[in-house]
Amino acid sequence: MTEAPAAGQVWSARDYAENADFVPALGADVLALLDPQPGERILDVGCGNGTLTARLVESGATVTGLEPDPDLAAATRARSIQVLSQDAHEPFGEATYDAVFSNAALHWMRNPERVIANAHRALRPGGRFVAEQGGFGNVASISVAISAALEARDLPIAEPWDFPSPMLQRKRLEAAGFTVVSVDLIPRPTPLPTGMEGWLKTFAGPFVGSLDPALADDVLADTTRRLAPLHDPEEGWVADYVRLRFHAIRP
Repeated sequence: MTEAPAAGQVWSARDYAENADFVPALGADVLALLDPQPGERILDVGCGNGTLTARLVESGATVTGLEPDPDLAAATRARSIQVLSQDAHEPFGEATYDAVFSNAALHWMRNPERVIANAHRALRPGGRFVAEQGGFGNVASISVAISAALEARDLPIAEPWDFPSPMLQRKRLEAAGFTVVSVDLIPRPTPLPTGMEGWLKTFAGPFVGSLDPALADDVLADTTRRLAPLHDPEEGWVADYVRLRFHAIRP
């Protein structure tokens, strides 16, 4: 069995492409904030299966992904993109990059201060750190429903994600030595193409991954039942996403 990282999630590139490809598809705004330029050296932290990383490459920049999961890293390499197979909690460069970029990955990292410090170290002076992640209140309904389903069975409740407020993330960035240009909290109700079942199959590993499969299925079925208010008869399942997007500069 693949060893789970600290957040408790084991990824499948196939499941991610089937159930969560809306995540990189919704990355246009943070990509525009990055504004990648031809010839720049850019690191994509938590590049996943490389869908958004490939769009960085199209800008003419020299792009490297960083992805600890072997299945996702292989999917990115299949796009002819170089990948560092390591955890972002470990140093990944010294004044190496013009920009460090990340989309929908930082909230999985259990020591965000260390990751931010590594990003600062990896940037050349004047380089920028641009990212989007889950922010304060992200998938709150889903988290509460999973926790309630676990609690009803006297099972332990996980806390796998870091969803900071703008003020908290600004303080972290400034403590690492960044000058913060912007940090915004953005509500974004998000339709789920394969429904709540597909979302939970892809992202609920930290909550149920250690359970017997039959018990895990029971917990997730109960979770889906509790989340009925997130199902619209016309739109289908819609997750209560809230994103945190920031732009910071290493002086």
